[in-house]
Amino acid sequence: MAECRATASGFDIRHWSLDFASAMAEPFRTTRLVEFHDTDMAGIMHFASFFHYMESAEHELIRSIGFSVHVPVDGQMLSFPRVAASCDYVSPARSEEVMDIAVSVTKIGNKSLHYHFDFSHDGRQLATGQITCVCCRVEPGTPMVSVPVPQEVKQELQQFLIPAGSSSNPN
Repeated sequence: MAECRATASGFDIRHWSLDFASAMAEPFRTTRLVEFHDTDMAGIMHFASFFHYMESAEHELIRSIGFSVHVPVDGQMLSFPRVAASCDYVSPARSEEVMDIAVSVTKIGNKSLHYHFDFSHDGRQLATGQITCVCCRVEPGTPMVSVPVPQEVKQELQQFLIPAGSSSNPN
């Protein structure tokens, strides 16, 4: 809730307690059909397939803002390898169901990006997941080196920033 204190000269906006950027942010939304090859003999999506779907939805988000997971910036090729990934399963996803996937950015660090994923089908929660990736310079024949996330990428991702623990993000 926002709080603003009245003063003799008007309103003192230093006491606003609402982060308007976060309040206006919305998750990126996409859908995926649960393919037969992603399921087990019972027709239930295999747990590992959620990780492929998270990565695919993340890539779609990145493309939607005009970038790629392999992006040239200032003469350097940058990429975003994963350093952590997790998924919590709530309800089974079944072959040929269309899953809704909501992707939020929960943190934009100096060199890292943190994503949260909500999977559902017809309003039924299926799973939640998280991915953390690090921006790295990628040059053939040399080890990857972490570098700051380009400012233009940070700016474009702001529209999806819903910090972990905020009322808009159940993570």
